[in-house]
Amino acid sequence: MTDARLLVLDAGTTSTRAMLYTPDGTRMATAQRNLGQHYPRPGWVEQDPIEIWAQSLACARDMVAQAGGADRIAAIGITNQRETVIAWDKRNGRPLAPAIVWQDRRTADQCRALRDAGHEPMIQDRTGLVIDPYFSASKMRWLIDHETAVAQAGDALALGTVESWLVWNLTGGLHISDASNASRTQLLALDGANWDRDLCDLFGVPVAALPDIVDNEGDFGAASPGLLGGAIRICGLAGDQQSATIGQGCLSPGPAKATLGTGAFILAPTGTVLPRSNNRLLGTILRQQGGRRHYALEGSIFVAGSLIKWLRDELGLIRAAQETEALARSVTDNGGVSLLPALSGLGAPHWRPEARGVIAGLTQGTTRAHIVRAALESMAHQVHDLAGAFAADGAPWTNLRIDGGMSANDWIAQDLADILNLTVERPADVETTARGAAMLAAVGAGLHASLDDAAAAMPIRQCFKPRMTAPTRAARLGNWNDILRTATGGS
Repeated sequence: MTDARLLVLDAGTTSTRAMLYTPDGTRMATAQRNLGQHYPRPGWVEQDPIEIWAQSLACARDMVAQAGGADRIAAIGITNQRETVIAWDKRNGRPLAPAIVWQDRRTADQCRALRDAGHEPMIQDRTGLVIDPYFSASKMRWLIDHETAVAQAGDALALGTVESWLVWNLTGGLHISDASNASRTQLLALDGANWDRDLCDLFGVPVAALPDIVDNEGDFGAASPGLLGGAIRICGLAGDQQSATIGQGCLSPGPAKATLGTGAFILAPTGTVLPRSNNRLLGTILRQQGGRRHYALEGSIFVAGSLIKWLRDELGLIRAAQETEALARSVTDNGGVSLLPALSGLGAPHWRPEARGVIAGLTQGTTRAHIVRAALESMAHQVHDLAGAFAADGAPWTNLRIDGGMSANDWIAQDLADILNLTVERPADVETTARGAAMLAAVGAGLHASLDDAAAAMPIRQCFKPRMTAPTRAARLGNWNDILRTATGGS
């Protein structure tokens, strides 16, 4: 199939997309539909599982039509927002409750109780993850405890993350999860082949409700012919951040990947060595092939692009995200304004879910440009905190490769280079999350012999080199540390 196309489903947080790729990683077409988010209580974030599926299917059908039919598509790759949990009935495939989104903080008390009981060292040692509402296990338990339909489902209960939900619907009942997504649940030991029964018992999650764990590349079944006009094989699966790391060609230790989307997620490969962190970074499975795992350290920032959305929708300081670059350039500095974007608590390496956002240094001379610039600067400050933690854990970055919506902002890219004092690289096509899923699907379908072969066609990158003076950098970071101490009580 010399003119084969790869169909990628990219089910994100605020939208879902389908894309067509050639085997060399060239993106040919994109279809996108928005996904609603619901906030029934402070700290709660929910989505409609039916909407996730219906909008994803609609996008996929658009791409199949553009490809000229299902017989023109060699394989499907799927990538997804991680940690979001869906519960459904195995008998009819109907969701039993709203999806609990990764940003949701409703299980903070449950997580605190586990920490207070002394379970965190064991959990972090086995899973690479700290105890936090971010991860899936506590969300699954909450659904069982608080949603009557989930509690009463019994043996018919299916629990999974978004890729599991999409595969179930595409195939008509296959219940699987790839190793990269499974490693984000807190129910899989990094060196364990299957779900860890001790962890499942601790969180109160029934193993029988969980999907089978599979590789990231391979033959995982086919879409039902009636959905897409043919039985297209599903050959690639990965959580969005692992997929973006693969799509950036970060397959071995050295370069790190930063996806600047709704949140910001930095991964640095550690090879086949189990990742261990003394600085509250996360160990995660980057990819698995034939049961053999490659790992990464990860740092997660909860608020990135969502901060710009907040500036637009709640404060009314901008009309569109694209305005932020011009506003940041319109002033020589932040005018003494510092901003801590803890709108959903603080992620790595601080892990303070109770932290709240702060804007400091306001005067009568403060303009919206100063506040917007301080908001953009907070991105580099948070990434700098993570860079120090990675280096301390033995995984220093040789360079940083960025992608995601915010990476299109040249001012942000240069500010990252300046604050990190590292070269920052941006590919010509920043949709590396979908590209990673296409690479996995291509290998799984036999169109490439390996991911290294698939990465060989990596496009030319734009480089941003540091040019900030050391005193200016030190002053910026000093102000950031001051506001961070204020928000975290001096710790």
